[in-house]
Amino acid sequence: MKNYILIMISLAAFAFTACNDNNDNGKDLGNPAIELQNQASQAFFGDSLAFTATVSDNVPLSTLKVDLYFGEEVVSSATIRTKENGDYTGKIYVPFYANIPNGTATLEYTLTNTHLGKVTKDVSLPVSRPNFPYLILVSSDGTEYPMTQTGTGYVYSATASFPTTDLLAYIKTPAYGDNGNELTFGWNGSAIDQGLTDNIPFSSPVGGVYSITFNTQTYSATPFLSVKINGTEMTRSGNNFMADLNLTQGQTLNVSGIGDIQNWWIDPDWFTTSGDNSQLTFRAIPGKYRIIADFGKEWFRVEVMSGSDLATLQPDGSGAIWVIGQNVGKPSLANEVGWTPDNALCMAPEGNGKYHITLVAGTTVDAASINFKFFYQKGWGGEFDSPALTSTSNLVFVGDGAAQDYQGNTRDPGNLGLLQALETGATYVFTVDASGGLSNSVLTVTKK
Repeated sequence: MKNYILIMISLAAFAFTACNDNNDNGKDLGNPAIELQNQASQAFFGDSLAFTATVSDNVPLSTLKVDLYFGEEVVSSATIRTKENGDYTGKIYVPFYANIPNGTATLEYTLTNTHLGKVTKDVSLPVSRPNFPYLILVSSDGTEYPMTQTGTGYVYSATASFPTTDLLAYIKTPAYGDNGNELTFGWNGSAIDQGLTDNIPFSSPVGGVYSITFNTQTYSATPFLSVKINGTEMTRSGNNFMADLNLTQGQTLNVSGIGDIQNWWIDPDWFTTSGDNSQLTFRAIPGKYRIIADFGKEWFRVEVMSGSDLATLQPDGSGAIWVIGQNVGKPSLANEVGWTPDNALCMAPEGNGKYHITLVAGTTVDAASINFKFFYQKGWGGEFDSPALTSTSNLVFVGDGAAQDYQGNTRDPGNLGLLQALETGATYVFTVDASGGLSNSVLTVTKK
């Protein structure tokens, strides 16, 4: 009997607790209600869809929230403050995504009052991709080219005598239907994306009349350059193409996809070249390297890698040494490194703790004045200061804050200065030997 009484008391307590939960500790949760007016029967991707809801409750209202679901994912939301009963109007955007098939989305309306009582109403919404009557290709100089539908799905094309084989442009659409918006497609740094006006780097292998195409469903487009080294596709980022490769000294590199490669500057620290530059021979020691084809400056930047990261100088002298500072730059002084770590030049490793950089006075290094130094990484951090680095050269000294160049100017510790002007047009090889340790390294400068 005692156990029976305890059980009954427990059940009574549970029932009391459940009742209070349903009423939020006695608070009236109200009776929120939603009635939808003029609900759209269909929509297109890219629409701003208007909605009107009549809301009511016997307690003060708080918000009306509208969520748009593609499957289980909320892709767009809109929230309206509802201070009193009545009609409320708003808009919710239907996103325009790549590779989303036509189908049925769900609009979920949730009305909440100040007592946290709520009601939800779901509405099915058929959504489809618009068939635009045309698109517009907008070039970087503002010229607009019409793009017409080709009859194959969502592919549009503009054919014209474009000014150059390289065309920077973005794409825009007209507003489609009663609720549509003008949409734009631009470059996100590696691919085409909606909502951008950054120029897409189209590039044709031939000049004159050619076609530019764009698919509004897949965001695929043509033409683009395909640059390869020994058959390996280089990844595009802006005007640059990049590949991380394991290379051996003396290895032949066949470059394809660069139409004017014969005009490119080839860095002698890293390569010897065939007559037309399409075949390069690698000069540095075996290892993993990042090769960056810079189409803006027309040269190949090479950087030493360690795994998937840029290499840094190690205590045993292996790794990489980087040049940062003034009066030096490749492929010319017009591309001066300056005190910007992202512009750092990687020295070519010779092995056994030795690294060099080859510079031409008046072209890649200033003949009258220099002010750069050597770093352990492509960025701030470890660096060669005096007396850790000394020089045996009668041309270049390592600054210590007191020593002066031939013009009477001092250099900060580790920064290089000239003891005499360099010969314009002459080639100089700057070599750092760290085989004796990072605190006992030596700089030599040799005129070739």
